[in-house]
Amino acid sequence: MANIKSAIKRVQIAERNRLRNKSYKSAVKTLMKKCIAAVDTHAASPSPESMQNVQQQMALAYSRIDKAVKTGALHQNNGARKKAQLMKALKRVEAKSSAS
Repeated sequence: MANIKSAIKRVQIAERNRLRNKSYKSAVKTLMKKCIAAVDTHAASPSPESMQNVQQQMALAYSRIDKAVKTGALHQNNGARKKAQLMKALKRVEAKSSAS
């Protein structure tokens, strides 16, 4: 354990930041899973209500990803990649439904 006052403070700050980053990352993962699940549900039985649910989940996930990037919990490219994955899943379903 550190003996110097500034080192002790840095350890405390690092732990606080680690917990905050963990919270953001966990929330992003959860929202991404919910969004993918909503897309899969929409793919199984397309309806305006399910599409509205997909849009709502997508907005929540995008918002949380942007917030995580802004606070530094995620790297900018990591956030962009996660948003691209979500949009790719939605576009895949839209392409299948328009092809049918």
